[in-house]
Amino acid sequence: MSATSSTPTPMSDSVPASVSASASYAPVGAPGAAEPRARFHDLVVAEWIKLRSLRSTFVAYGATALAVIAFNAGTAYDTYNYWGTRAAADRAAFIREGVALQHAFTVNAAMVMVLALGAIGALAVIGEYSTGTIRTTFAAVPARRSVMAAKAVVVAVVTTAFGFFVAGASFVLTQAILDGRGVGASIGDPGALTLVVASALLSPVCALAGLALGAVIRQTAGTMTATVAVLVLLPLALTDGRHWSAVADHAMPFQAWIRLSEVNHPQTAFPWTASGAWTVYAVWVLAAAVLAVTSVHRRDQ
Repeated sequence: MSATSSTPTPMSDSVPASVSASASYAPVGAPGAAEPRARFHDLVVAEWIKLRSLRSTFVAYGATALAVIAFNAGTAYDTYNYWGTRAAADRAAFIREGVALQHAFTVNAAMVMVLALGAIGALAVIGEYSTGTIRTTFAAVPARRSVMAAKAVVVAVVTTAFGFFVAGASFVLTQAILDGRGVGASIGDPGALTLVVASALLSPVCALAGLALGAVIRQTAGTMTATVAVLVLLPLALTDGRHWSAVADHAMPFQAWIRLSEVNHPQTAFPWTASGAWTVYAVWVLAAAVLAVTSVHRRDQ
């Protein structure tokens, strides 16, 4: 009787493609899988989520909007209320000199805008430094300059939208009040559109300046002091009496806004143009963004 010997079938040396692929590539999130690099769009979205998730953000913007609009509307209402007590010459001068546009965005309202938006811009960065969460941010995204660039983009976009809302609302409300006396201006009047745009863009200029100072100083008290000193106190200390002082004064955002908001610009010893004032806006935005982005490179946190 012959025994049938069975030889085990050897395993094939070829491995199915599906098995090979699963062995070569780990799924996303599995141990050893490479994390996808964050895109700049993702960083912008993350910074936007940070900003809108804070209750203090809405409080700060809301309080600033109410204060600015209230200053402007209060000035317009005073003119409306006491219009009957003005002499005929004063009424004619009010119309001739375009004072209605000065009520659309007053100097006091602009000062509030400068102070508030400078502080809001600074808090966008020093808030993370004061709580220590900036370490977590940089640990998650080592590209620090990209993080700061995303912060600058979010601050610029949000404050620009805020500025146009406040400037537009102030113009509409103040001129509606003055129309009750027949002296309100329209957006098509000479200098009206320039005033609204200049007042709106004062918001991102000051916010980015505060952001840059916050990125450099990284302390709440020091940043707030520096913001007030640079944006408010320094322009007040400079005068048009000397050439060097006038040049330095003209380089300040607040003085640039004054130049753009004046319908009939008075003659001074050292005059300057509206295009020069717009240039000041652009230079401050560019310089602030560059300073904020480069200041975080090769530092401890």
